[in-house]
Amino acid sequence: MQGNKRIGRSLVRRGNKVNFYCDKMQIPDGRIEYYDFISHKGAAAVVPILENGKILMVKQYRNSIDRFTLEIPAGALDYEDEPFIECARRELREETGYSCDNIEFLVSNYSTVAICNERIDIFIARNLSLGQQDLDDDEFIDVYEYDLEELKSMIFEGKIQDAKTICGILAYESKFLR
Repeated sequence: MQGNKRIGRSLVRRGNKVNFYCDKMQIPDGRIEYYDFISHKGAAAVVPILENGKILMVKQYRNSIDRFTLEIPAGALDYEDEPFIECARRELREETGYSCDNIEFLVSNYSTVAICNERIDIFIARNLSLGQQDLDDDEFIDVYEYDLEELKSMIFEGKIQDAKTICGILAYESKFLR
């Protein structure tokens, strides 16, 4: 199968967390098309498992959909070459106040492949130790504990729609509990 060929990329706008581009593409039949592209340095997320088996979740406001969401802790890499596992440890501590001595890779995903290159590596964290949240100035996050079955019900009822959270919760069950 013959693919598309990028013949140009123009920066449209530099953002705080992402950059917006217009790509000039030659498609297989020779025509020229223009594609939107959003460049992101990457992110990490973590499924934090408490000793009682419950999963820590964070609730926060998301401007893009103008509502609060229930998610696994996550955040963008601080710099392009930051190890994903270090970002996951940091976000766990900052958003929940917990740290861990047992963190392991679970799965990687690209959440919006049609327009964005944001890669999110998801980890499992166990043996958690409670400390204090260390939120960014613009973050207001509440932390909750849920059973896996509660979370799965919320996923299939459409109450949890965040892609990384769905991926992380279901991958955790599939890899570790079946």
